[in-house]
Amino acid sequence: MTIDASTPSARLLALLSLLQARRDWPGDALAERLGVTSRTVRRDIDRLRGLGYPVRAVKGPDGGYRLDAGAHMPPLLFDDEQAVAVTVALQTAATGIDGIDEAALRALTTVRQVMPPRLRTRVDALQVTAVGKPGAAGRATVDVDRLMAVGAAVRAREVLRFDYTARGQEADGQDADGRPAPPRRAEPHHLVTWNGRWYLVAWDLGRDDWRTFRVDRLTPRTPTGPRFTPRDLPAPDIATFIAERFTSGEWPCVGEAVLHAPVEQVAPWSGPRAVVEPLGRDRCRVVTGSWSWAGLAATLGMHGCDLEIVGPEPLREAARELAARFRHAADAPVSPAGR
Repeated sequence: MTIDASTPSARLLALLSLLQARRDWPGDALAERLGVTSRTVRRDIDRLRGLGYPVRAVKGPDGGYRLDAGAHMPPLLFDDEQAVAVTVALQTAATGIDGIDEAALRALTTVRQVMPPRLRTRVDALQVTAVGKPGAAGRATVDVDRLMAVGAAVRAREVLRFDYTARGQEADGQDADGRPAPPRRAEPHHLVTWNGRWYLVAWDLGRDDWRTFRVDRLTPRTPTGPRFTPRDLPAPDIATFIAERFTSGEWPCVGEAVLHAPVEQVAPWSGPRAVVEPLGRDRCRVVTGSWSWAGLAATLGMHGCDLEIVGPEPLREAARELAARFRHAADAPVSPAGR
């Protein structure tokens, strides 16, 4: 990392960057990196503290400093509401752009590091899985307090009691005949975003089955219910579960593959209902569907890159048949009628 200590302001920013980069810094090491004396480092540490950054002196043979959790958010960063907004945005920032997703995770760590304990506990309760393409189906506004209440129940593994306005109900929670809808009880498992909307994945205790609930249609009741032992999802992971739920009845054939290509190359050509997740710089995971297994195999092969078919077996068999058909077509002599 290049250190710019040409001015006091630049040196102060460089010092803050170093403190965020690792847990403990010996004072002499900071002075060496900044090209200043230990006395200057001590003065700059005092300036950071004056700005509200919680820098703590660490005892030891060499002495040193640590950027710690403070009593409030440092000035020039974020207030409580902005901090919550930033952490949610960073958790759902699955852009597929090389370097950006990793930077978002680093930024999330940095913001969380300087949060006061009360705020850190609040945002830690909100663990979100981003699935699908942001905004593909239009956004639905969700109240932040509602979102935090649902997230807290997910983290605590406590039964959630809530009113729910489903399709065919009025906005006040009544059914088509004007009767009050009874409260729902569910074991909350995951908060996910799918194409610009927030959903709760939960085991519905009244229906004895897995359900997805729109969070903007959900009003939590207090107190929550008893703690529960999480059940296993009927899918390998939450992304597969959501993809299968939201495409059932539309795609009779749904499969999964790993493509050896960057996500930004694959996602634009995968259709609005496909799930495309980065697995690194040059690989991505695709869950998508088609009206036939042969059609699905052909769709996955159109990206022009190596791929691994995860499953299911009918997709593997269709790929074998399609490969044999294309190999025969490529090797067969052209008939006079085809010239």
